[in-house]
Amino acid sequence: MERAAIVTGGGTGIGRAAALALHRDGFGVVIAGRRAEPLEETHALIGEACVVHPGDIRGPEVQAGLVDECLERFGRIDCLVNNAGGQFTAAAEDITPGGWRAVRRLNLDAPWFLTQAVAKRWMIPNGGGRVISVVLCPERGIAGMAHSSAARAGMGALTRTLAMEWGRHGIALNCVAPGWIDTEGVRGYGLDLDEVAAQVPMKRLGSAAEVGDLIAFLASPAAGYVTGQTIAIDGGVDLTSSGWEPPQPRG
Repeated sequence: MERAAIVTGGGTGIGRAAALALHRDGFGVVIAGRRAEPLEETHALIGEACVVHPGDIRGPEVQAGLVDECLERFGRIDCLVNNAGGQFTAAAEDITPGGWRAVRRLNLDAPWFLTQAVAKRWMIPNGGGRVISVVLCPERGIAGMAHSSAARAGMGALTRTLAMEWGRHGIALNCVAPGWIDTEGVRGYGLDLDEVAAQVPMKRLGSAAEVGDLIAFLASPAAGYVTGQTIAIDGGVDLTSSGWEPPQPRG
């Protein structure tokens, strides 16, 4: 392959869509995730240009192994997609120190250390690369998501800072902020998705493929002069009131 990418959380949803879109555009991909079965399903869709690397990306050995795997298999790392993440819904006053740390480690610490490793081991010495991180909508508070909102806002600030520091190395870093996307994860919240869609200005949920295509664009030569940005892909939700809240779960 002429180019290679690492995609975390590549087994389902946006991560799988990003891996598929990057492969379509000529990338070999190394996909990471905690569950082996969905990773193998993504591998089956892509074929030999896809390498599966199961494990929890919060572990330093998993982060190092991902970089090793991509360099050994493809000899380069042109793009990193920090997609793996997760959180639980909770009122801010009920979030425990352990819960706060767990969400922060997954949504801020792990992508930072992986980004640093990729930059030091390939992108800085070889004069270029793309880092694309999946975050939350930047302008809107989300009730029940204080821990994740803080961690992912930190990822946005980190991206802007690294874009300043690493621009001289030819590295472009951007964030993608999906809104309500029809994925396994969103369906797991137990919401009435028709009701959710009715509150989106475009009156529908987005698809994982649409987010994957945006990620692939940011990894393409056409986006070579785009850096330090957070791009919302949310059907207009980020334009609505900051007090907007999703419908409550069924039950």
